[in-house]
Amino acid sequence: MRSPASQEIGWVKAHGGAGTTSLAKALGGVDIGARWPDPARGEPRRVFLVGRTSASGLQSVSRALRALREGAAPQELDLLGVVLVADIPGRLPLALLRRIRVLRSAVPVHRVPWISAWRVHGRTQVLPKQLLPLAELIGRSFGREADSA
Repeated sequence: MRSPASQEIGWVKAHGGAGTTSLAKALGGVDIGARWPDPARGEPRRVFLVGRTSASGLQSVSRALRALREGAAPQELDLLGVVLVADIPGRLPLALLRRIRVLRSAVPVHRVPWISAWRVHGRTQVLPKQLLPLAELIGRSFGREADSA
């Protein structure tokens, strides 16, 4: 049974290709797109801002957070944090890690490592183990064994 939209999670992308569709498919919730939802219209109040870990992705996340702080979104929104989806497999350069540290000083940041199954299959039958901590945080329980993607 689905919960009312106001109780669902909204995934807001900071830029194109951020990963909101993949996160919504994997964890549930609503892919809002590149705008802030309006709870007065029945859209989710609880949201994550999503971006990639590239330099341009992190800049887009910073701009979106600044717009939120400046009142560009409905006041009823509950920003649960930022979700940063890896743009490539492997470790991040120090310069990008520093930017993430700055973001963490302002808002909770959750990192999703590279999930190769998303690139090949678009969607997996089971929840990738890398998403289990985020699923737990948002109160989603999955009785399935996580794959090793």
